[in-house]
Amino acid sequence: MSLRNLDVFGRSEHTSGTGKRVGIIGLDTSHSVAFTKALNATSPDVKLKGYHVVAAYPYGSKTIESSAKRIPGYIDDVKGYGVTIVDSIGALLARVDVVLLETNDGRLHLEQALPVIEAGKRLFIDKPIAASLEDAQKIFEVAAKHVVPVFSSSSLRYTDNIALIRSGELIGKVTGADTFSPAVIESTHPDLFWYGIHGVEMLYAVMGAGCASVSRTHNEGTDIVVGTWHDGRIGTFRGTRTGRPDYGGIAHGENGHVAISKYEGYTSLLYEIVEFFETGISPVDPSETLEIVAFMTAADESKRQGGKAVKLKQVG
Repeated sequence: MSLRNLDVFGRSEHTSGTGKRVGIIGLDTSHSVAFTKALNATSPDVKLKGYHVVAAYPYGSKTIESSAKRIPGYIDDVKGYGVTIVDSIGALLARVDVVLLETNDGRLHLEQALPVIEAGKRLFIDKPIAASLEDAQKIFEVAAKHVVPVFSSSSLRYTDNIALIRSGELIGKVTGADTFSPAVIESTHPDLFWYGIHGVEMLYAVMGAGCASVSRTHNEGTDIVVGTWHDGRIGTFRGTRTGRPDYGGIAHGENGHVAISKYEGYTSLLYEIVEFFETGISPVDPSETLEIVAFMTAADESKRQGGKAVKLKQVG
């Protein structure tokens, strides 16, 4: 599927509203507990509009030990917020109106997303949307076929000042950006998909879509990924595996330069998810989400080719 043919995906302005019952797939990530804690609070944030986690299917990775070992504890955590644990995705779908697909293992996302989409449930897929570009494309193909909205994002997209940077309000038109984040590598996923995606998502949140080619310098402790956009702008991502883990960056614009705000957690993303559940309109165009996946895929190919620039159209 071409990245250029996705401008209508996830935009279902004519889809009727849903109920407020939230289901979670995957209790192998702290995101599941954090979202449940916020949505099921005794006095929840009014911006969460009454959405409430009622059921969870805990699996979740069964083969990535760092994720799978969390599941028993996270089951106990969400049960403490009144969540019912079910033994299948089918049982979950019978109880809920909308779904958070939180499974840490992106290899499972296509398989787990399909029954949700086929059931007509609005779906948020946590990062990475999938563990391959092919699977990510298939998710959006099926979503378009069934006219079901799907939204995927890292929470790093919603740090405080990124929207003001991208709109031009802070520094005028964005001319470039440099972001950084941890980039722990998990052998079952392409290198940047597991954790580097956070910094890549920040880069795209500032720059917007339109990257033409990617080159990558890699060593044991660091990745430097340089993207050249079609209009000549350059954006870079530094992925770190040494020193203190942190997130941030600098945006460059026609009227100056500004640091990207400090990351403050999941709340801003959760507001966007709730609005998406309400409207059925994804705040991130699916074509941009797929381009992010293509960017990371091209970075892997560049690594294989010793740092040679790889065009996104070669991998997508």
